[in-house]
Amino acid sequence: MKIPHLLIVFRFLLAPLILVLAYKLGNEAQLLLVVLMFLGLLSDIFDGIIARKLNISTVKLRRIDSQVDLLFWLSIAYSCYILQPEIFTTHKSGIISLFVMEAMCYATSFIKFGKETCTHAFLSKIWGLLLFATFVAILAFQHTGWLLNLTIIWGIISQADVILIIFILPKWQNDIPSSYHAYLIRKGIPFKKSKLLND
Repeated sequence: MKIPHLLIVFRFLLAPLILVLAYKLGNEAQLLLVVLMFLGLLSDIFDGIIARKLNISTVKLRRIDSQVDLLFWLSIAYSCYILQPEIFTTHKSGIISLFVMEAMCYATSFIKFGKETCTHAFLSKIWGLLLFATFVAILAFQHTGWLLNLTIIWGIISQADVILIIFILPKWQNDIPSSYHAYLIRKGIPFKKSKLLND
């Protein structure tokens, strides 16, 4: 098993570990959860970089990476809810909207292409960084201020972009930077993908 696969497996195993720590240790696990979340983020960044260097960045690897990312961030989100439920209660409507939009992304992709979405779009990557910052604020400082509101709004926008990508694409593809690039693909207009898209 090569390094990118090991990094994905590592992130997959972090998900249940994070949930167990949140349940068993409660607030005592906050610092440890921040460390594990940071390690998970690093593994997500470097699995793509290393896969490109080793020339093994296949569609299958990208699809697995995308699903493990979802599992990892859901485990972090639920752990934050366990430790700081009042923050999520205050932002209940926005958080429900995020889950609805995420479900719509998958439903739209399955209905049109018969498989899950795997766009790794640019707006989604920024959203991942915002999620990281928001969860650090919750775990380390028990506070989010304007950051959670920004993360919710950006998440809804990024998911809307993914849905547009799915609608526009003539056939299923992975690693599409934006709905604009999906439009270029539909029109047969070539473009150069950024290397950052494969991270």
